[in-house]
Amino acid sequence: MTAEEIEAIASGYHGDAFRALGPHGLRKKAGQPRWEVCAFLPQAESAEVVIGAAAYPMVKLHSQGVFSACMNGSPQAYVLRLRLWDGRQVEIEDPYRFGTQISDTDVYLLGEGTLYEAYRVLGAHLTAMEGVAGVRFAVWAPNAETVTVTGEFNDWDVRRHPMRRRSGGVWEIFIPGLGVGTAYKYNVRSRFAGYQQLKADPYAFYCEKPPKSASVVWDIGKYEWGDAEWLETRARTEVLKSPVSIYEVHLESWLRGPNGQPLTYAEMAVNLVEYVKQMGYTHIELLPMMEHPFSGSWGYQVIGYFAPTSRFGTPDDFKHFVDACHRAGIGVIVDWVPGHFPKDAHGLVFFDGTALYEHADPRKGEHKDWGTLIFNYGRNEVKAFLISNALFWLKEYHIDGLRVDAVASMLYLDYSREPGEWVPNEFGGNENLEAIEFLRQFNVLAHQVPGVFTVAEESTAFPGVSKPVYLNGLGFTMKWNMGWMHDMLDYISTDPIYRKFHHNNITFSLLYAFTENFMLPISHDEVVHGKKSLLGRMPGDEWRQFANARAFLAYMWAHPGKKLLFMGQEIGQREEWNHNAGVRWELLEFDCHRKLQTLARDLNLMYRANPALYEVDFRYAGFEWVDFRDWENSVIAFLRRAEDPKDFILFCCNFTPVPRQNYEFGVPEEGFYEEILNTDSELYGGTNLGNGGMVSSRPIPKHNRQHSISVTLPPLAVVAFRRR
Repeated sequence: MTAEEIEAIASGYHGDAFRALGPHGLRKKAGQPRWEVCAFLPQAESAEVVIGAAAYPMVKLHSQGVFSACMNGSPQAYVLRLRLWDGRQVEIEDPYRFGTQISDTDVYLLGEGTLYEAYRVLGAHLTAMEGVAGVRFAVWAPNAETVTVTGEFNDWDVRRHPMRRRSGGVWEIFIPGLGVGTAYKYNVRSRFAGYQQLKADPYAFYCEKPPKSASVVWDIGKYEWGDAEWLETRARTEVLKSPVSIYEVHLESWLRGPNGQPLTYAEMAVNLVEYVKQMGYTHIELLPMMEHPFSGSWGYQVIGYFAPTSRFGTPDDFKHFVDACHRAGIGVIVDWVPGHFPKDAHGLVFFDGTALYEHADPRKGEHKDWGTLIFNYGRNEVKAFLISNALFWLKEYHIDGLRVDAVASMLYLDYSREPGEWVPNEFGGNENLEAIEFLRQFNVLAHQVPGVFTVAEESTAFPGVSKPVYLNGLGFTMKWNMGWMHDMLDYISTDPIYRKFHHNNITFSLLYAFTENFMLPISHDEVVHGKKSLLGRMPGDEWRQFANARAFLAYMWAHPGKKLLFMGQEIGQREEWNHNAGVRWELLEFDCHRKLQTLARDLNLMYRANPALYEVDFRYAGFEWVDFRDWENSVIAFLRRAEDPKDFILFCCNFTPVPRQNYEFGVPEEGFYEEILNTDSELYGGTNLGNGGMVSSRPIPKHNRQHSISVTLPPLAVVAFRRR
């Protein structure tokens, strides 16, 4: 090494450390081959190269600890024996004697954007080289001058372990002797403006518990799954023709321990799984459980995209939770956030001193409303990062579905922007063409995992969100029906005396209900920020509030579309959701709350037991109006049909507190009609007004049908009849 190279190594800015450090052949001397070992060992007072029984003292070339030794012969395996400043003597493997770690093919595919399992290449991986165990590190930072790995193993000295630069801006190194639980970061020194920052690993499998922010080495391949039967059944199931009733959960605030602490993954594998199974839900949807620095973001500002948050346990603990769900017959959906990421310094922002994962132009790269940055979907390595992340959760953690957050913000360049604050696409439009192509690519690959489905949180009229990519759609399995949600919440919040003026709120959704594969959501977003809880929106005294809530939930479960309900709404929690506290389970001491919970359970049981309620959710053949014209009394009635059209259920809804006797509805066939649901039942906290469990049809034409039934409509209630 030249004096300049020695200084660069000692000061931590040598851009090609593997050219300077480690073993290197020298010119022959007197016809004999010679080789040299150079090492940077600031922790050592002295050092020597040990080959078998022979030891070769190293010369100290720099006061900061650059050592060198020359030997005759050709390079061969060796270890370094160090005498530390505290007098101890240790032997270590030299990381710089090992060759390249990543294949040229993987480097090429990353640059092409088609390395769809990039998490197997980048990040920290336990491995062995030449029989030596250790950890292979790799990170993408094309504009870095140097990248080093640092942690407690090298006293957080950012100079000690500079990485090897590969083509495409990938940096790699194998460090012997490290294992599971090693905390580390990358020190990225940019070529621009003297930028230098400690960064968490974008591909880390585990992270320190916030507020600590280091990445942690973990072996994600050692867990033994017990859900093979579930996965086999899932692969054979058509989710669009199956019951899907989702319980949306924020893990940190579902249930708190006796000292106010959140439950662990292991505890939730018992308590949450048992509760959801008892309540009859088919799936649990988790607000983002990827590692995030700020709990107040509810998980939607992700730092560790490949790491389940360490707040509740290890990655194996989270796998155990998913496994327990599957063994109990419950699917697991996770919220996935490819639309934006936070500005925390140790995260993706300005990763190598440039706008690497984000856009440099704030008109493209920043969400001012959220204080976050937008991914650059046109950069191949970013697409590989995000698609690999989606497939990682589906394959490595057996997740059954991904709900993609804030899709609308990805689709439109002018989302939440004023004129002049955004840049049109190449055709002058406001569509984000790169994001659209990314979403299509993501959906094609995600659906290659057997039985997996994807759901879009998309609030605009963008066409074809849940249509296949080959039909020019975005390729999602389903889309949240935000229009139905807003219309119904507005309607049910209105005093019943005025509902006749808003009758279209409960009928309009059927004009477009089959244009997409819709899911009906009452999510966490609707019970925070002054919007009130579901029960809190209901007008009137306590009895009317609970009756309204019962009628609303029954109408939701009867309406075409899959179902989603946020935790706490099933028991009538009055307060808005607070992420710093648990659900108010103590309310179940009171009859009205406990009986509302009973209704929520029975709705799930009825839903799952009747194919008419789920087999034909997305075609007109599954729904038929009986009467939607009685706006004066706020009464509607409709049929839900299974694939077998003779399998049908009649729903009759009365959204006023006035009981209606001898109300007539046309029915498709004559016979006895069993009352299978009455939300006014005493079991659910109602007045027990009903139809004695059964009514008989009469040959009296009504609603363009040859037969009809005369029923009693309880106040603020939904009743359902099935022909026996």
